[in-house]
Amino acid sequence: MMANMTIEGLLDDYRAGRRTVREVIAEALAEIRREDPRNVWITVPDDVALEPYLARLEGVDPATLPLYGVPFALKDNIDLAGVRTTAGCAEYAYVPEHSAFVVQRLVDAGAVPLGKTNLDQFATGLVGARSPYGPCGNAFDPEYISGGSSAGSAVAVALGQVSFSLGTDTAGSGRVPAGFNNLIGVKPTRGLLSASGVVPACRTLDTVSIFALDAADASRVLEIVAEYDSEDPYARPDQVPQLGLAGIPENGFRFGVPMAGQLEFFGDQDYASLFGEAVARLRSLGGEAVEIDFAPFLEAARLLYEGPWVAERYAAIRSFFDARPEALFDVTRGIIGGGRDPRAVDAFEAQYRLQALRRQTEAVWDSVDLVLTPTAGTLPSIAGVQAEPVRVNSDLGYYTNFMNLLDLCAVAVPSGFRADALPFGVTLFAPAFRDRELLPIADRLQRAAGLPLGATGRPQHDRPPLTPDGRHHIPVAVCGAHMSGLPLNRQLTQRRARLLRATRTAPEYRFYALPGGPPERPGLVRDDTGGGAAIEVEVWMVPADGFGSFVAGIPAPLGIGRVRLEDGTDVPGFLCETAATRNAVEITRLGSWRRYLASPG
Repeated sequence: MMANMTIEGLLDDYRAGRRTVREVIAEALAEIRREDPRNVWITVPDDVALEPYLARLEGVDPATLPLYGVPFALKDNIDLAGVRTTAGCAEYAYVPEHSAFVVQRLVDAGAVPLGKTNLDQFATGLVGARSPYGPCGNAFDPEYISGGSSAGSAVAVALGQVSFSLGTDTAGSGRVPAGFNNLIGVKPTRGLLSASGVVPACRTLDTVSIFALDAADASRVLEIVAEYDSEDPYARPDQVPQLGLAGIPENGFRFGVPMAGQLEFFGDQDYASLFGEAVARLRSLGGEAVEIDFAPFLEAARLLYEGPWVAERYAAIRSFFDARPEALFDVTRGIIGGGRDPRAVDAFEAQYRLQALRRQTEAVWDSVDLVLTPTAGTLPSIAGVQAEPVRVNSDLGYYTNFMNLLDLCAVAVPSGFRADALPFGVTLFAPAFRDRELLPIADRLQRAAGLPLGATGRPQHDRPPLTPDGRHHIPVAVCGAHMSGLPLNRQLTQRRARLLRATRTAPEYRFYALPGGPPERPGLVRDDTGGGAAIEVEVWMVPADGFGSFVAGIPAPLGIGRVRLEDGTDVPGFLCETAATRNAVEITRLGSWRRYLASPG
């Protein structure tokens, strides 16, 4: 069995003194520098070039850096200072003075870049076979494709040569290779990760992506690289999601599944069966499957290559393309060269159609929290791709091409193996900026599948599960008219709040029916003298962008303070000014506003 290359595993070894950074990097480089039948790497820096990254960690406490000594790889369209960037075309290559923004964030966190990986030329393709450096072979069987365009980045992680890697994703390049190599693949919300120092494919749609052995590692990397870059014109600060509910619940979530007639597996019965198993697995985790109309997603997907967006690929390398067209692969030259033809009117008409499709797809989020699809419908061989390069590539984009056009975030998750021992994966997706809510669901789904990590043969790491990120919503404990089914509950539901749980306070509160109304309101008052009781409350999750207006509408003598729950946690919640209880009726003995409303007289 291979050494543990998960981030948490490495950090545990470093902290315990079982391994040193130099030992780990030397072992990784020895593996990388062996004969490479899969064509994973394009450029691996020599020991002299890597020494500064190692020297800066000398004498540093491993506990002080979140990625101390963790080796990673970069797709060769992402800049690493002093190492040439080829974008899969040697004639295009240049040597950057500075690393890409996201790479520098990783280095500052203690990570060690081990080199640049193979890709479909100019990130144009989902196969990993359109490269002058050779087709990149699958980690499980080199006769099959790795997926692309972030081909080598995925295979390097799957083989355990590095702990994680960076790719890019415009049409599926950060998800298809994850699905084909038994990995987690994070396609972040567009703009959440900086694209400064990245060779563009479609500048308005590109995003840097993350490959990792498990969801915990992917989450750790995301937290480090998801920093707003004011120098990137397309960067967007993290923000509250605008669609759907206030967060994806841990249980009772609803997930969309394309209608049966809209699923496509291109004759791959193993993949069809494995997807059915994945749906059942997500149900077992507390989800409810809801069939959705996938047609508008599929129409949006077709716009990416059949519409004027291909002109962006031409714009990205226009001067080089016009000067050196012979330097490109035939199929790559044909695709990018097609971008010279669309007219401005075509671009506007496509934007109009895309906006209409966005409106149609937005309706999905009224009924589901996330959507589950296969990551790809089948896994072809390299020979099959070479025989029909355009058709096969198009097939692989069936479940991926719409994602950035519709401004969605996604996580690819390992989900099983075909009879020939090749991987199958699924993808979870949701509206923009729900990245940190998808990852805990992906973590649970990966755990439930019980698969080994990548192609390493190692079992999944025994550690606590990921917990939902709370930055986009605020818990509020309500004890009266804002509870479910009562007159003021609409003030919560209109702000897209959701019920988290029904519980009770700690036994240290007095409860009053206040004069006035309608509607009648209770008052909750903390009592430190020992005369209080536990009072029934509901905890609602309110979107952060609606919390201020909700609080502003609360009339005196009520307000928001800290309410202690029976499990000892404190959450924001309704409290009452003590003076207002002088003319109120104490109902502490009832312990419940509903019980008071149901009581006679």
